Amino acid sequence: MLKSFINYLKYEKRYSPHTVISYQNDITSFYNYILDTYSVEDVKKVTHFMIRSWLVKMMQDGMSSKTVNRKFSALRSYFIFLKRNGIINGNPAKKVIPPKISKRLPVTVQKNDMDKLLDEIVFEENFQGYRNKIIISLLYNTGMRRAELINLKDGSFDFINNSVKVLGKGNKERIIPLTNDVIKLLKEYLEMRDKHFECTQFDYTIVTDKGKKLYPRFVYDVVKSNLSKVSPVQRRSPHILRHSIATHLADEEVDLNAIKAMLGHASLSATQIYTHNSVEKLRKAYIKAHPKAK
Repeated sequence: MLKSFINYLKYEKRYSPHTVISYQNDITSFYNYILDTYSVEDVKKVTHFMIRSWLVKMMQDGMSSKTVNRKFSALRSYFIFLKRNGIINGNPAKKVIPPKISKRLPVTVQKNDMDKLLDEIVFEENFQGYRNKIIISLLYNTGMRRAELINLKDGSFDFINNSVKVLGKGNKERIIPLTNDVIKLLKEYLEMRDKHFECTQFDYTIVTDKGKKLYPRFVYDVVKSNLSKVSPVQRRSPHILRHSIATHLADEEVDLNAIKAMLGHASLSATQIYTHNSVEKLRKAYIKAHPKAK
């Protein structure tokens, strides 16, 4: 039945390959656990006690509550699928309460550091320099995910309306506006790319030094090496640029629904965390400045 569930995720839910693999690994891990611990192979014999003990074991092994919750979510979806298809009579996961996740505010790069990187730091006047700068500019200015950036095509851009069409999670499309500065930089990059490779036909907009499709580690290295020039933050992944622009927009009191649409969040609750960053900054400033706050 696991194979049927995986096919359901792939072709009906249209989850990304990365998410499907995660679900498969998590459920396989649970199967291995109940086999080793309880000698249970039949999914119909699984009890809520077995599931709870699996969660406890992972916590004891040092996994974060966030990771344990993610694994439990995968297993819970699997049991819902089994019950819906008449494989099991009841869902044992319904009786299990996962560990609470402590809310941690996203790490961000200061706005003045991003301004310095994009406006003052000199990138090389060649294909690689323009390519690296457009990677950072698009990730920061649009809040798009790394995978979304990698899969951009020349046809994704609308130079009349200054926007880009992004294919996000669940194959959901959204349109993100682009500033004049980003459009200008993008046109310069495209001209440099076509001249560098003496070619105007590419499967993807942003390419490696060999003209091939970007890959996740490549984007990570570009972001990390350039953020290190301006910011002291330890985490320098591409995702930090997504967090940063969302926080900076929230700081400017941009409507949350607009930020939600730009990021492609399914619900407003996922976007609201960026207002917490602003509130936390205000609280710290208050404590520091107010004579009676301490």
